[in-house]
Amino acid sequence: MSRIDVFVAPRPNAALINIMTSVNRIVMLRGIPGLRDLLPFNRVAGLRGVANVRHIDFPRADLERLRASCGAGKATFITPNHPEFFTDWMIDKEIVSQVSPLAASWATNGVVNGLGRLMQKFWLANNLIAQIPGNSGAAKEHSIAWALKGHGVLLHPEGGVGWHANIVAPLLPGAVEMGLEALKRGRAANPDFKVWIAPVVWKLAFTGNVEAALVQECAYVEKSLKVERQATDTLPQRVHHVYSTLLARDEAVWGVPSGEGASYADRQQILVAELGRRLGESIAVDAAVTDTTELLRRARRWQRENTGDAEGQKKVRTLADTVQRLQRVGSWASANPRITQEELAEHLKRIRKDYCRGGLRDTMNRFIPQPAGPRCAHIRVPEAIGLHEYAGSISDAVAELHRRMQDTVTSAVAGLAANGGFIFYPNPFYRR
Repeated sequence: MSRIDVFVAPRPNAALINIMTSVNRIVMLRGIPGLRDLLPFNRVAGLRGVANVRHIDFPRADLERLRASCGAGKATFITPNHPEFFTDWMIDKEIVSQVSPLAASWATNGVVNGLGRLMQKFWLANNLIAQIPGNSGAAKEHSIAWALKGHGVLLHPEGGVGWHANIVAPLLPGAVEMGLEALKRGRAANPDFKVWIAPVVWKLAFTGNVEAALVQECAYVEKSLKVERQATDTLPQRVHHVYSTLLARDEAVWGVPSGEGASYADRQQILVAELGRRLGESIAVDAAVTDTTELLRRARRWQRENTGDAEGQKKVRTLADTVQRLQRVGSWASANPRITQEELAEHLKRIRKDYCRGGLRDTMNRFIPQPAGPRCAHIRVPEAIGLHEYAGSISDAVAELHRRMQDTVTSAVAGLAANGGFIFYPNPFYRR
């Protein structure tokens, strides 16, 4: 078995964690005052702040609400939303440094185990837990034991990054499942033991107008993907045209014609439905199963169980990957008549991750995506769910967790919009 698929328990080093908290705050997030706005220093990511998060808006009441759920004598599973890659861990680390400095954090096995022995040792010393796809039992067991010590465990219930900060994707049940197991073990020793699922959400907003930088990034995407630019198009129209062109290429590859004059959302829905039907046939799923999330879950299981069928593996993997990629532009994209610069930036980052694979620049962008300009992170903390007093099922608890997270994100975005925190454009994806 490859090292990348072998779970190794973290070995947290408190001194290193404290040092990296300061490095994270200066080098990764805020940059160095006095240099971060001066040429040529503002072109150096480490001086400017790699994630370019200049300001952190974390109200005292929200911080205290999270602190109340953490600490000795209780088990806490901290569940942030997952709107952006790389910046996620930087902001999460800043949050846990203030509420539970020795909290363990889940991360993909490609990061923890896939960058060599030296980097694996570094990540384990920073208390990262490697998620092994299809084999997460050891990671869960370690998480429960660590949470029972009162240090806290952080994991993203959305799973992967979708690049849609205003929308919380459907949640995975892992945090609730581990929380219930921790409650059972904790109550065996202490009848009053408490377990908290502590949600956190954050929204990044540019601190100024970054249209010029977004135009430049859009031009790079168009050139990289050989998408012809329409001379009169605005920035949002150019982004929409890129996506429409990429969708047309997928339609051509799979032989699924689009209706004349159909919207992007309608064309996408037709293609996903057809590819879902073909995927279901390939893995012998009942035709009544049309939910794509369930189809993708069964496709992953089929691949694990049919490793000897090379031709079938390739077909199922290609279909599943295409459906998953197409679905990353959800119905939220066409729900509002206006679109912000932040949402345009997310579209461009999503396109680059999914389609641009030309060389080192694109590889670096997938691991360390660079923002179009300085930003502020607005952090909010919904009420935690006390599993020790929760009477519902696991699915009920997951649904309640999602509701609290989404309501808080929606409220934060509405407040920023009301205070002039966004620059808006007409949304070319919009469908009445």
